[in-house]
Amino acid sequence: MKKPVWYYDFMRSADKKSLSPYNVIKELLFHHGVRYVVYFRIAQNTKSRLIKLFFEIKLFRMCRKYGIEIKTNTRIGKSLLLMHPYNITVSPRAVLGNNVNLLKGSTIGYSCGGKRVGAPIIGDNVFVGINSTVVGNIKVGNDVLIAPNTLVNIDVPDHSIVYGNPCKYVHRDN
Repeated sequence: MKKPVWYYDFMRSADKKSLSPYNVIKELLFHHGVRYVVYFRIAQNTKSRLIKLFFEIKLFRMCRKYGIEIKTNTRIGKSLLLMHPYNITVSPRAVLGNNVNLLKGSTIGYSCGGKRVGAPIIGDNVFVGINSTVVGNIKVGNDVLIAPNTLVNIDVPDHSIVYGNPCKYVHRDN
C-alpha cells in the first residue's frame, strides 16, 4: 500500500521510527511545525472540498499565529521539514524538491522585477538557513546548504555551500 505524502513529512519532522497513536497525538498537540505540515498535506491532497476548506482555515489561523505562509497549491516534494517554524514564506509559484529543510525566517520568493523575474526551483536535500532568502527565476541544485542570512539570486550547482550577500558558493563534488 502506498503511503500518503504527509506520512513522510510526519516521520521526518517528528523524528520518530513508528507511527503509534501516542506519537501522532503528542506531535500534533505540541509541535506546530509538524501540525502545519500535516494540515498542509491533507488540504493539498484531498478530493473533498469541505475537508480542504476546513484545513485551509486551520492553516490560515496558524499563518496568523506563527507567520508560516505556504499556499496549498505550492509544489513541494515529500519529507518537508520546518525547523523552528516561525515567519517562513514560500511563493506559490516556487517548486521545492524532496527533503527540503526550511528554518526560521526563510523566504522562497517570487521576483517581480530585474533580470530574473519568476520563482525559484529548489532541488532535493536542500537546507535553507535562518533568515535566508532565495528569490527570482533561479535553480538551486541538489545537496545544497544555504547558510544563514544569505540572499540567493543566482543559479547554484549541485553539492554546494552558499553564503553571504551578495551570495558566493563553494562547489564540492560528492
